[in-house]
Amino acid sequence: MAVSPVAATVGTIAALLSITSFAPQILKIWREKDASAVSLRTYVVTVAGFSCWIAYGIMINAWPVIASNIACLLMSGAVLAMKWRFERRG
Repeated sequence: MAVSPVAATVGTIAALLSITSFAPQILKIWREKDASAVSLRTYVVTVAGFSCWIAYGIMINAWPVIASNIACLLMSGAVLAMKWRFERRG
């Protein structure tokens, strides 16, 4: 099924916003070397959710779903990794 140009544009904007939404959190944690305000449970669920979206994208062969969720998985995974790293130090 073909996607209209308007739908493709909206999807692209949504993907870019979702991906970049993690950047401020990552920068804050990295600068402060403190992730105590981050909810571990929330990011575990978030990472699991993006993993499921990637699996779904593979099942329906939708590369935009796969690519955008891989990027989101990497960003949310970075937050989760820093949460574990900085908690062990403290």
